Amino acid sequence: METKKQEENYLSSLKNALRILNSFSMDEPEKKIGEISTSLGLNKSTVSRTMATLASEGFVHKDPETKKYRLGLSILTLSGVVYSSMDIYRDSQPVLNKLVETLGETAHISVLDHSDVIYLHKVECNHPIRFLTHVGRRNPPYCTSSGKVLLAFSDEDVTKSVIEKKGLHKYSKNTITDTDMLHAHLREVRKNGYASSVEELLDGVTSIAAPIYDYKGKVIAALSIVGPKQRFPAHKIQSIAKKVISAGLDISRNMGYRKIN
Repeated sequence: METKKQEENYLSSLKNALRILNSFSMDEPEKKIGEISTSLGLNKSTVSRTMATLASEGFVHKDPETKKYRLGLSILTLSGVVYSSMDIYRDSQPVLNKLVETLGETAHISVLDHSDVIYLHKVECNHPIRFLTHVGRRNPPYCTSSGKVLLAFSDEDVTKSVIEKKGLHKYSKNTITDTDMLHAHLREVRKNGYASSVEELLDGVTSIAAPIYDYKGKVIAALSIVGPKQRFPAHKIQSIAKKVISAGLDISRNMGYRKIN
């Protein structure tokens, strides 16, 4: 029979493994043992043992020349299982394809994960100017159109929690950094049914987002398009937003949503 100490050790090892896997990103796809140890505050011996276990199961792979680790094929297999089982992924695909074809801009599906917006799905446009967004990327919610939609249709406690955990850091010249202004802005987003972000996260970048509802009428995700500011002139934002709202409702209906008047 396992002792309480053994059980605690197992849980600690599992937590370390998950923290290590979550430390990899598109910005840092490869890491050495020492880098992981420093960034996570773990002993090198602990990281080394954990990586050896993860490697044996195919969750990480070690480059024999650089001695750096990267995520392994087992992660890819699991991601495929996740995508295949996600209704929103299946139900949004044809709508996203049509929206990207119509507007000529890249489209995303995003959800709120703790204090971040995380991108679940992406359909690229064919325009030569693209932006470095990717599935799994995390962004602050208060200065992205998708994040503002998700906050606007959530309880105010969610916005309060985001502000407490992240603060309102100024990423670009138009970033909202005042709490009262943000709450007022989110009320407008809820009233209008869409959000725009014009150079709030990155200079020269505009995005427009609308909510996606589940069959209960709850906002569970956001649909957004993003492109350079010059392709989103102010006088066109509202007409573009109508198309994004319509696409969001199409995805919602595919997921069983029926608006009750």
